[in-house]
Amino acid sequence: MIIMTKETIIQKIISNKNKPHLDFSLKDKTEKFTTNLFYTLFDANTCVAKNIEQLEIDFKEIYNLACIINNEKCTEIWGKFLLKLPEILENLNLDAQELVNNDPASNNIEEVYLAYPGFYAIAIYRFSHELFKLDTPVIPRLMSEYAHSKTGTDIHPGATIGKYFFIDHATGTVIGETCVIKDHVKIYQGVTLGALQVEKSMKNTKRHPTVEDNVTIYANATILGGNTVIGKNSIIGGNVWITESIPENSLVYHKPETKLKTKI
Repeated sequence: MIIMTKETIIQKIISNKNKPHLDFSLKDKTEKFTTNLFYTLFDANTCVAKNIEQLEIDFKEIYNLACIINNEKCTEIWGKFLLKLPEILENLNLDAQELVNNDPASNNIEEVYLAYPGFYAIAIYRFSHELFKLDTPVIPRLMSEYAHSKTGTDIHPGATIGKYFFIDHATGTVIGETCVIKDHVKIYQGVTLGALQVEKSMKNTKRHPTVEDNVTIYANATILGGNTVIGKNSIIGGNVWITESIPENSLVYHKPETKLKTKI
């Protein structure tokens, strides 16, 4: 039996670190940036002008941590992202109103902003999606995983999602990178919009479904495949498994068999 000293153990750990430049403060600082961004847009007591200045400082810090080599695109990316913030807020207000209009348990829009995990997940998605489109390294993914950890909702920042989006209950929902979701779509907990195949060679191909306008997808439905299209005005019932396209105005449902046995 070989007995190692503490110094030897430490050296072995250091020598086996595959990414010695990896700074985990990037994760913590990105989460702080994400929270501050959400508060800037929604908290009535937050000074927008002051927070925008701080957000720029924080973004430059996390961007530099995310880049292994010095990258001069940071200022350009932040400027383009800042220009999109008013539009992002407008779209999020539409999402929140859609929740109020469609959820009988919702009392007012303030409750949605404060207490609905689905709305929070959508908000962080819309932030991260804009940064994803600007080829921002790793930060959009860290933002989406932060929302995932807080809400149980996994929306890849590369997904394309239209206006008036509704996620109720949120927990367990998965939306893949190449998914396309149109306007007025409602999704419930446990829904998966995923890929049929996950080979690495398919990275640049559409692997996830397209969901057209005015579609409702109920709990625990699984819809897979890049060529799968859910036609507009369709209702997808709970627990269904779909790998082929569904025509417009369809009702798809799973009919379970329930057996009752009376005790003697």
